[in-house]
Amino acid sequence: MPELPDITVYIEALQQRIVGQTLEQVRIGTPFLLRTVEPPLSAVAGKTVGSVHRIGKRIAIGLEDDVYLVLHLMIAGRLHWLARGKRVPATVLAAFDFPAGTLTLTEAGSKKRASLHVVRGRAALEQFARGGIEPLDTSLGEFSARLRSENHTVKRSLTDPRLFSGIGNAYSDEILHRARMSPAKLTSRLADDEIARLFDATRVVLLEWVERLRADAKDAFPEKVTAFRPEMAVHGKYGQPCPVCGTAVQRIRYADNETNYCPRCQTEGRLLADRAFSRLLKQDWPRTIEQLEG
Repeated sequence: MPELPDITVYIEALQQRIVGQTLEQVRIGTPFLLRTVEPPLSAVAGKTVGSVHRIGKRIAIGLEDDVYLVLHLMIAGRLHWLARGKRVPATVLAAFDFPAGTLTLTEAGSKKRASLHVVRGRAALEQFARGGIEPLDTSLGEFSARLRSENHTVKRSLTDPRLFSGIGNAYSDEILHRARMSPAKLTSRLADDEIARLFDATRVVLLEWVERLRADAKDAFPEKVTAFRPEMAVHGKYGQPCPVCGTAVQRIRYADNETNYCPRCQTEGRLLADRAFSRLLKQDWPRTIEQLEG
């Protein structure tokens, strides 16, 4: 799922291309994408774009008359920019036509989860704000208070949109590795210095990736948005060597996601139990790096 760095770069590209432009029409490729009926989609045609901003992991496009298009890309949704007059593939979920070009939304895979809402007024827009604080615009004190407001694993807290805005599975793995912290550590057990280390790692990782993605896109529209990048330290790197210590990266699998971590850098050499696999192996489940390598 595109997270804060990816959405930030998408928004910057859109601001350059569509702010001040007239939205001529919206073409919907599947009725399941549009999740609202009032105001109707036809209400946005002919309106000028005044703003583009992020709400968590959503993109809000502000139009005249206080009307907003709100896009949620979910896991596999991606945006593309086509030059004016270029043929729009029949597989796109939506196409937004502007005088300068066409913005398209695609979604890989058979599970179509991406969504489009049309709402009127700031009050209606606020329903999409889950309450999480912006990790790049907050103080250490606010960050600490949010972490300690509920007792969860630090991985779960970082990815909870009610606590922090825009952080998901991929960048939470990278943040925790940078902070040298176990994803399974409970927030109630974090010492002040550990929270400070996590706060610094959060800011550094998110800012580094925003700059890296900007550099990758240059002045073009970002077309390589993915949660799995070769430069990442641990996310998506199961079995590969940790770039810091060389230990094989491990994982915890659950549902459609997995948490990746380095057992030497983050868990003092202990392997975290995988809910499915460790139960299957029972006593044969390795609990340390030495047992795994042996």
